[in-house]
Amino acid sequence: MFEKDCSRIAGGSDPEIRHGISCPCLPVMPPVCRLTWAAATPGRLSGGLQEIGLACEVRRMKRRTPPDSPSLFEDLPIVPDFRLEREALKQGFRSIAGTDEAGRGPLAGPVVAAAVILDADSIPAGLNDSKQLSAAQREALFEEIVASAIVSIASSGPRRIDTTDIRKASLDAMRRAVAGLQVAAGFVLVDGRDVPPGLTCPGRAVIKGDARSVSIAAASILAKVTRDRMMSRADMVFPAYGFSSHAGYATAVHRKGIEIHGPCLLHRLSFSPFRLGDPQNLDI
Repeated sequence: MFEKDCSRIAGGSDPEIRHGISCPCLPVMPPVCRLTWAAATPGRLSGGLQEIGLACEVRRMKRRTPPDSPSLFEDLPIVPDFRLEREALKQGFRSIAGTDEAGRGPLAGPVVAAAVILDADSIPAGLNDSKQLSAAQREALFEEIVASAIVSIASSGPRRIDTTDIRKASLDAMRRAVAGLQVAAGFVLVDGRDVPPGLTCPGRAVIKGDARSVSIAAASILAKVTRDRMMSRADMVFPAYGFSSHAGYATAVHRKGIEIHGPCLLHRLSFSPFRLGDPQNLDI
């Protein structure tokens, strides 16, 4: 049966065989090679596997064709760089600022925004999205940024968040941070999808901006460190919630504190587990 199948395959009557097909009777070859029948194999072969092997040749597989579509994130650097700032400078803008916020998700505390104009000749090493850095790294970079750049910080508290919404409160904090810079910004790179309304200069929204722009990354570090410090101090005033350990996020410790003591002045009553006007609705 084995030799019969090979003889049938070796025959020249099938047009697919004459163009070359893989031989199913031979051992599997390494991935880089393929056994194909020579197009010029004459007649039927009757010498079994030995003669069949002589009629086969080893050909190297073709390289894989690269995809036509570009990578969705091919312009995303491994770490933030100065390319976006440089583009704005080439367009004639000066004093390029980056702005970002920290604290959109917690149940308590403010949302804090920062704006930074870096000195192109004195950019602190190690700038990155604040979420990619340890607390010690953020603290060290905070001091370097404040010492070498033009910075401003602003915040929107729980009452503003409740009376508007977290998105509007965040954008307003970023607008006020930019407005507070000692040197007026000529162009602003904003982390996220929205440019804050009311800016006095042009701006550009940059998705994943804290991973792309060193100015936005610097702003994210200032905002994160400032907010963490604020929540550590809040823990001294409201020790029942453990703010120093979770900064207002919905951890088990925090939710337990809310269940036992109810909300305090720092809680965002428009957020679950409570709703404005019904603070007893603790859906936890």
